[in-house]
Amino acid sequence: QDSPLKAVQMLWVNLIMDTFASLALATEPPTESLLLRKPYGRNKPLISRTMMKNILGHAVYQLTIIFTLLFAALQRDQRPQDPRREERL
Repeated sequence: QDSPLKAVQMLWVNLIMDTFASLALATEPPTESLLLRKPYGRNKPLISRTMMKNILGHAVYQLTIIFTLLFAALQRDQRPQDPRREERL
């Protein structure tokens, strides 16, 4: 099967998407304390305990909002409809 994007198109998409990420990282200058700190150890985890709490907390928040909206929409659809409203449409 043919790919929906050709190789050159994929390169352009990659270039554009990476440009925004690099601009976001390059706009804030490094602080002196960041430059002077020692590197993390080879066996240290990439995601710290604080980062994991933030990720999980945000995931719970998003799921709560999404399920609230979903169940509210389902409840709205299960209510009896006004037949006069159907006629007007």
